[in-house]
Amino acid sequence: MVVTSVEAYNSSFDARVASVLAPAARSVPALGDRLRAAGLEPEDLTGVAALDRLSVLTKDDLVDLQAKDPPFGGLLAPGTRLRRVFQSPGPLYEPEPDIADFWRSAPVLASAGLSAGDIVLNCFGYHLSPAGVLFEEGARALGCVVVPAGVGNLELTVRAARDIGATAYAGLPSYLKALLERAEEMGGPPLRLARAVVSAEPLPPSLRAWLEERVTIVRQMYGTAETGNLGFECEQADGLHVPDDALVQVCTLDDGRPRFDGGEGQVVVTLFSEHYPLVRFGTGDLSAFAVGDCACGRPTPRLVGWLGRVGEAVKVRGMFLHPRQVSQVMSQLPAVSAFRFLIDRVDHRDVLRCEVVPAGDSTGGDDLESAVRDAVRSGLRFDVEVTVLTAIEPESPPITDLRSWD
Repeated sequence: MVVTSVEAYNSSFDARVASVLAPAARSVPALGDRLRAAGLEPEDLTGVAALDRLSVLTKDDLVDLQAKDPPFGGLLAPGTRLRRVFQSPGPLYEPEPDIADFWRSAPVLASAGLSAGDIVLNCFGYHLSPAGVLFEEGARALGCVVVPAGVGNLELTVRAARDIGATAYAGLPSYLKALLERAEEMGGPPLRLARAVVSAEPLPPSLRAWLEERVTIVRQMYGTAETGNLGFECEQADGLHVPDDALVQVCTLDDGRPRFDGGEGQVVVTLFSEHYPLVRFGTGDLSAFAVGDCACGRPTPRLVGWLGRVGEAVKVRGMFLHPRQVSQVMSQLPAVSAFRFLIDRVDHRDVLRCEVVPAGDSTGGDDLESAVRDAVRSGLRFDVEVTVLTAIEPESPPITDLRSWD
């Protein structure tokens, strides 16, 4: 399959644009407004080419829409029955309609060999973020048993995995490494984890090699809290196969047009949901479509992987950290006159540090460090190491990413 097949992939969604999105535009206010802003009416949505006339909807746009028309910005179809509501930093609220495997993660887990009878140790978070539920719903759709471990006490999680006989893992790759290391430190029989689906942070070759010495199958999944599954590795581990039930495009950064030349651009997604039709949503992630056939034989195109971010937000431990949100939280601390956040990578784990300068005559101390840690934990949902300095360069950005991914 050559990269020109991406055009065929796009056009394969023409019928769904007409049958799902055109009717949705008549009942979902925000989608109708976007069409009219582009000089279109619902009946004009006859295929992907018409859809591409809409501007890309950014995450900041979505936050603004929700602020003006809470809680979902006019994007939820009237009468939709919800199962859960989640909150991401922003705040940004993600509805989960009462539909089995709404986030479409079952195909991802199945591609890694999970099936009925597997016991899945789910180490994605269940607190406000949809990640834990996203994978749980997919595992349940396959008939798996789920252990909702989340991110917590490593020793308790190791014991649970041993006692229950967990056979599969879902979570951050760095947390899987920490879990396996703790199991080795504790002694006793090795964990029975044979399959792992990891996501939300890069998987560099060195970490993959370390994990594959201990877990038979390790596969990556790519997705977002707003859109669910957007790509997954097959047995070839040569790029991320995009799903066949959501339109995933790589679009130019200047005018948002889809590109078919294998060049880099922003990943833009359209969900064909009558309940929550998220259309031309810009993830903020950079990628490109891989050139050439995949030996596995799957017909869908492949993303080459994560190539960076469009905006200023950075992902730390699987969650986004945005300079605007950082500044809002830190502005609530009158005892701090200046600050900067530093992100580093130590032994395949993200480390977040906050350097602060005390205001006025304060010299800092434990009280200031504790106040900063508490504010960051409650406002940004991150644990942070705090260091008190006498000065910070005035031109320092709010966030500096020091990580390398080799």
